[in-house]
Formats: sequence, C-alpha cells, structure tokens
Amino acid sequence: MPHPDDTELGRLVVEQRLATPDEIDRTLKLRLDESQAGKARPMSQLLVDQGVVTAAQMKRLLEQLETIRPTQQIPGHQILGKLGSGAMATVFKARQLSLDRIVAIKVLPKKWSSDREFVDRFYKEGKAAAQLSHNNIVQAYDVAEAGGYHYFIMEFVDGHTVFDDLAKGKPYSEAEALRIVTQMARALKHAHERGIIHRDVKPKNIMITADGIAKLADMGLARQASDIEAAKSEAGRAYGTPYYISPEQIRGEVDIDFRADIYSLGATFYHMVTGRVPYDGPTPSAVMHKHLKEEFVPPDHINRSLTTGVAEVIEMMMAKNRRDRYGSTAELLEDLDAVSRGEPPLIARSRAPGAMLDPLAKAEAGGRAADETHIIHVNPGPDLRPWLILLGVALAASIVANVLQLILR
Repeated sequence: MPHPDDTELGRLVVEQRLATPDEIDRTLKLRLDESQAGKARPMSQLLVDQGVVTAAQMKRLLEQLETIRPTQQIPGHQILGKLGSGAMATVFKARQLSLDRIVAIKVLPKKWSSDREFVDRFYKEGKAAAQLSHNNIVQAYDVAEAGGYHYFIMEFVDGHTVFDDLAKGKPYSEAEALRIVTQMARALKHAHERGIIHRDVKPKNIMITADGIAKLADMGLARQASDIEAAKSEAGRAYGTPYYISPEQIRGEVDIDFRADIYSLGATFYHMVTGRVPYDGPTPSAVMHKHLKEEFVPPDHINRSLTTGVAEVIEMMMAKNRRDRYGSTAELLEDLDAVSRGEPPLIARSRAPGAMLDPLAKAEAGGRAADETHIIHVNPGPDLRPWLILLGVALAASIVANVLQLILR
C-alpha cells in the first residue's frame, strides 16, 4: 500500500508534467518491492535516481508538498488558498466551517516543530494576541496543534499592507500617514495598557482593509513587559527589523518597554512621509549601527511639503535616548491629534532642546525656520524701561554730587 506522502508527491510530479502516470506507477511499484525487501528508498530519492526528475526539481516539489500537507491536517476548516509564506510560517486563507466565516491560518513549518524555542514563541504569539481586542489589531481566535502541525487562527484582513504601498515608490500624503499612524498609536495604547509590547512595528505589519481601517498584525515578537524571565533569556540579542528597530533593542537590553514601539512607529511614520527609511546601509549591522550613532536627515528636509509639527513628532518618537521620547502612547496620541487639527504638537515642542529660545533666533542659528502659524508668543510682562531710565539718572546725579563734595573740601 503506497504511503500517502508518496501518492501526493506522485500527483504533484504528474500535475507539473515532469513525468507520466505510468512512470509514477512504476516508481511506486519499485518502492513497494524495496519496502518488502527491507531496503526501501524514499519516493523522492527513487524519482531522482531513476532520472524522472532532477535533484533541483525534487527540492522544489518537496517544498510545495510541505505547504500542502498542513492544509489537510487542520480540523473544521476548508483551506481556500495560500496568502503568503516566509521562513518562519505559511499563512492560508480558510473557511471556518462551524461559523461559516473566512479566517487566516498561520502554520509553523514542520521543520520548526521540533525546535522548542520556535514552538514556544509561536504559542506566545497566539496568547499575546488573544489578550487584545481592538478594532485596529488583527484579532486572534485560536492556537493549537493537529497532525504534528502547530497553527494559529486569526481574523482575515481583506486588504494590503503599508509596505505594499511604499514598494510602489510613492510616499503617503501627510494627512493619510497621520490617519494610519494615529490608528496604530491607538492599537499600541491598547496593548501597552495591558502590559504587551509588540517589538516589531513596521510597514509589513500594518494591514489596511478595503474600508481604509489600519490593523496592527503579527504578534510574533510580542511579549509581556513584566516577563523578566523571557527578557533575561533574550538579553544581548537584537529582536526586531533593522530598518525600524529601536537602539535599546539593538543593544539587547533587558528592560525593553513601550517606548521601543514608539520608536519603531516613528521610523515607520518617517518612511511613510518621505518614501525612505530613516537609516540605510549595505548590511543589517550597518543599518543598526546608524540607529545607535547617527542622526537622521529631518523628514521635512526630504519632503519639503511636510509641516513642522509632523517633523517634530517624528523626531521625538525617534529620540535615541528613550527618556527623550513620549512618556506614554497616550501622550503621543495627544500630539498626533493636535497636528491632525492643524495645531502645534505641544508635548514635542515643550520638551525639544532649546524649547525656551525664541523660534526666530533658533532659525538664525541654523535650525528649521519656524512655521508662522506655530510660533509661541511669550508675554514679556510690564514695560520697565521708563523706571530703568529714572534709576540711571538718579544714580548719575548721586555720583556727580559726591565728586563735587570731594572737590570743595
């Protein structure tokens, strides 16, 4: 009796016109004969050894087979197609039969199923996502295992990512970027209030629905801020995406908090309004070194149409020292909402270096020219000049009188 995997592999070979049904039948018979003799070679090796397919073709076929297998192992779901795949997971579109709804199913590849660290992280992702219920976060439904495959069932988002838009080479308008970033800040506020840090905010993890709603996706690196054991186990390792990672994540610090997400959202915001990442380089390590050591080109120096307010918000979000960033996601939202209304970002402006200096003096010293609608007028108080003049006259008269007395003696 042929093994199910042998039959599936044979079907793939025939479908792709790499062999005839007769050739597959002969190979299956040979496989059965060898099996009975106690010296069976795998079906994949037999097909290569007999010259039916090349080694390179077989490698591709086995990768395809690895993608197909999980779809036959997830109970209660009808697989409708593959949405995408990466090194760590494959995502399928499916119908949940019990509720007749469309879902997305993220499946951990079989090769990672024996790696305890990957499996634990996979389940942590599902559990972290399950704690969050917000319109701007992709909802988690279930995480489980069947047939040796670990899978995570979540909300299906019919749309595209911010990365898809940026890949077309055109930056977002300020208004559209503000709208999306504000929704992401609300999503992060919801997570942060529940002690969860995302740790991988980036354009690929921001989904945009057909109705224009932004949703934060992929909790693969998320963890509880209070999970000291996990933090210590990760100490010294940089978790995140190089173009958007915070300096403290690069250093592998133990006490990563919500401000890492604010930095990454700021880097994403920068990319959205300029069409460029804040830092670029030939290697991931070169890019991360720049996050640690170099100042980025202000976003309004690249996109001259940006308002000063948006540039100030991004610069505060991306401060290298996290103490110089927003003190909470709620504070960030205050400034984002203000800028959206055409008002100055008071929190960013009040904490900027040299904030007490006259804006025009700052501009003359080489800073950005102040936006006239955002100039802060300081009340100088009562005019003391007349009194100072009188005081000066009286002092002069007193000096003259003392000199005359000395002469007359």
